[in-house]
Amino acid sequence: MRPGVRLGIDVGTVRIGLAMSDPHGMLATPVVTVPRGDGDVPAILAEAAERAAIELVVGLPLALSGNETASTRDARDFAARIAAATDLPVRMIDERLSTVSAQRAMRASGRDTRHSRSVIDQAAAVIILQHALDVERAGGRPPGVIVDPDEGR
Repeated sequence: MRPGVRLGIDVGTVRIGLAMSDPHGMLATPVVTVPRGDGDVPAILAEAAERAAIELVVGLPLALSGNETASTRDARDFAARIAAATDLPVRMIDERLSTVSAQRAMRASGRDTRHSRSVIDQAAAVIILQHALDVERAGGRPPGVIVDPDEGR
C-alpha cells in the first residue's frame, strides 16, 4: 500500500462530496461538501493541498449494467477538468450504488435523507474512497483508471 492521503470525490450535479484517507491509506472519512459551479475545482484542489493529498479518486457512476450514462460522462468531464488543473494523479473508480448505500446508511442511523443531502454526498465520497483503498490493499496496485489531463483542456 502506497503511503499518503488520498482525496475521494463524489461528483453530483448540485454538490460534490469530499472524503479523505488517513496517511496510511487505511480508512476514509468525510471532509466537506462543495457546491457545484464556479470555483468548484479550485475549492477541491485547495482541500487536497491542505491535506497534502498524493492523489484524487473520482467516482465513476456506471449503470448497473456497466453501461455509461449522462452522469458517467459528466463525472469523466469533471475528472478531466480537475486533472488539467493539477499535477496530482486523478483516478476514476467504479462507484455503482455509492449514493444509494450512503442514503441507506443515513436512514439506518435515523437521519432524514431529504435534510442530509450534503452529508450524503460526503458519505458517498467515503464509500468511493474506501472502495479504492480496499482494492489497492487487496491487489497491491493503484485502483481504477488514471485520467488523462489533456482531456480537460
